[in-house]
Amino acid sequence: MFAIVGDILRDRNLAGGWKAVWIFFLIFFPIVTALVYLIARGKGMGERQVAAAQQYKTAQDDYIKQVAGTSPAEQIAQAKALLDTGAISLSEFETLKAKALA
Repeated sequence: MFAIVGDILRDRNLAGGWKAVWIFFLIFFPIVTALVYLIARGKGMGERQVAAAQQYKTAQDDYIKQVAGTSPAEQIAQAKALLDTGAISLSEFETLKAKALA
């Protein structure tokens, strides 16, 4: 049920009114609606899940490349900038500094 609701809310091709209709029927007729949804939109549900997983992996790979490609001095400078803006505490800065120097 939660996977279906999540899929309904994440689907950009489904209009807001149709999302409301699906959720309404899921609340009042959960078993029948879940079966109908899986039959009618199950293939698309799987495709959207795969696309989201690929998007997350790409973002993670890009982040890893960005962090791995920077020198320890650049990593410390980035951490210092975060400390100066107040985004991280002094202890978090020291932890990031130790990781960059390791």
